[in-house]
Amino acid sequence: MDTGENTAEHTAENTVDELGEDVDVVVIGAGPVGENAAARAVRGGMRTVLVEHERLGGECSYWACVPSKALLRPGNAAAAARRVPGVRCDGELDEHAVFAWRDKRVSHWDDGGQVDWAEGAGITVVRGRARLSGQREVTVDGGPVLRPTHAVVVCTGSVPVTPDVEGLADVPVWTSRDATSASAVPESLAVLGGGVVGVEMAQAWARLGASVEIIARGERLLPRMPAFAGEAVAEALRADGVRVRLGASARRVSADGGGVRVDLDDGESVTAQRLLVATGRKPATGDLGLDRVGLTPGRALTVDDTGLVADVPGGWLYAAGDVTGRALVTHQGKYAARVVGDVVAARARGEEVRAEAWSHYTATADHHAVTQVVFTDPEVASVGLVEADKPSHRVVDRDIDVAGASLHADGYEGRVRLVVDSERQVVVGATFVGQDVAELLHAATVAIVGEVPLRRLWHAVPAFPTVSEVWLRLLEDCGL
Repeated sequence: MDTGENTAEHTAENTVDELGEDVDVVVIGAGPVGENAAARAVRGGMRTVLVEHERLGGECSYWACVPSKALLRPGNAAAAARRVPGVRCDGELDEHAVFAWRDKRVSHWDDGGQVDWAEGAGITVVRGRARLSGQREVTVDGGPVLRPTHAVVVCTGSVPVTPDVEGLADVPVWTSRDATSASAVPESLAVLGGGVVGVEMAQAWARLGASVEIIARGERLLPRMPAFAGEAVAEALRADGVRVRLGASARRVSADGGGVRVDLDDGESVTAQRLLVATGRKPATGDLGLDRVGLTPGRALTVDDTGLVADVPGGWLYAAGDVTGRALVTHQGKYAARVVGDVVAARARGEEVRAEAWSHYTATADHHAVTQVVFTDPEVASVGLVEADKPSHRVVDRDIDVAGASLHADGYEGRVRLVVDSERQVVVGATFVGQDVAELLHAATVAIVGEVPLRRLWHAVPAFPTVSEVWLRLLEDCGL
């Protein structure tokens, strides 16, 4: 297992010494968000330095989105095959082949390809941990002091939250990084947390052969989604042999032979070879030097829709992605980063940038159309609101029971919710639960961002026989 705690060995050929202090923009953090911010700044004519202390590509590429989906996909594909009559599939997974597939997808934790891309895009890469050391000044440990003429963009992402549980700090546990990079199936796995990471990893490792138990403090899994989503995922986990404990909190954690024991507040206990702590994430700002520019370390960076950080005089500090606390998903961070890179370049050219909704220079979708997919089986996909939050909002729920679904899988089970603004007659939220529903999400996203009236959506005819036919039924339920 390679969790990548140490700095990657690949060294960029370009160095900041070639630029001296002739730098326009410094981007701190070279995950997908930082890469996008840097690329857009370069595209706008900015001489840009990208600083990273681990691997270019960041958490998503090596320890989160990519490896977790690589671990989930084989089990999901096998389950889908069993739902189609006539397909011979015993459902057994070859864990060594799965791990090899995962390793290939993360480039064996080697970021050489990402470095080559960055250099090819005209970005100067600097290795090391960067900290703000003054106004428009960034100091890199063991490296240069950078004084960009225009902007510093913080894209340092987020780090796991460790709950305050007695004994937890004294026993070896899995973080999300360990869960996505391990190359041996544990005999048993306890998962602390019922959010996205918890449910995805519980199902992935259960389907690889581990005995899994999930401990969720809330009364349902996926508490930020509609109740039917969490219930469907819980039912699927149980079908995979996962024991789901709801309304349970860890009181104490201790070593137990070669494993871990979790004592719960109800007096019961759970023992397992491995314990995955998946209780959320927080912005990675604790060691960034925020106090040097008048901000509080450890807190999210508050930004406007152009990405400009509040309460820092001079208009030079920007941020995008998880570090802002706005929309903690990779694709929304990349979207915000593209906005920031374009804004910095435009302002450097002397253009007036106004934070007008839905303009080229604003991350407006963060407020109205955040998309997310939980890649369990069934999948959960959502955009915009998951519940009504105004008197004018109407909730429309229905099963995905169209012909396309019944042909997609024998006994297909799925559900969808639309949240409709009755006054404006537009969709403001959608949640889908079912096999392969992630592919339905973008249609809903376009409808929300485009504010397409229901009467016009009626003319977007879904092809027969596809699962998208559910849109016709939803619109009929809306009175069309």
